[in-house]
Amino acid sequence: MATVQSTENRETPVEFILKTLAEIYPNVTIPLHYISPFSLLVAVILSAQCTDRRVNGVTPLLFSAARDAHSLAQLPISTIEDIIRPCGLFHGKARAIKGCAQIISERYNGQVPSTFEELEQLPGVGHKTASVMIAQCFNGYAFPVDTHIRRLANRWKLAHSQNVLVVENNLKELFPREEWHDLHIRMIRFGREYCPAKNHRIEKCPICKYIN
Repeated sequence: MATVQSTENRETPVEFILKTLAEIYPNVTIPLHYISPFSLLVAVILSAQCTDRRVNGVTPLLFSAARDAHSLAQLPISTIEDIIRPCGLFHGKARAIKGCAQIISERYNGQVPSTFEELEQLPGVGHKTASVMIAQCFNGYAFPVDTHIRRLANRWKLAHSQNVLVVENNLKELFPREEWHDLHIRMIRFGREYCPAKNHRIEKCPICKYIN
């Protein structure tokens, strides 16, 4: 279990992090645009090694060609590839998307399943993607960890591991679960805007200069 030391006459790091992130990002929404659980699932699959902006430009085109899992399951994979090509890794992503659409259409009557076990059995869906779905669409308690969150957790001494599952468990132990939904989005945004992987300066980072 990760431990964070309290500092005399100061807020604990956990308290400071929660307060600071809430002040910087008072209103948070997931940056991927979606209109249904299935459209979010497709968007998250497309987001691997791709910017949210590019994904948001591609998903309307894909769903104008196939509005749901049933119709997307019937779409030729070459058509899917042509539409999602700007997102990169389009061969693998197209196979995953079509495979998900077929399983969801045939096994779940077009509705995205709502448990970790079922989600993680879908093509191209790992634990992080399943966590996003649970948190965003099914009002469950999940803490999706991406590269930004893993980096911040280690910099802020909330975790001491590069294993995302270890980091996830550490963060779940440290933060109240009612904070997980907004906190993971705030951490991603903060990691991109204030605490990047490269050219990071502690004295200019609102949280790192406090923690360190």
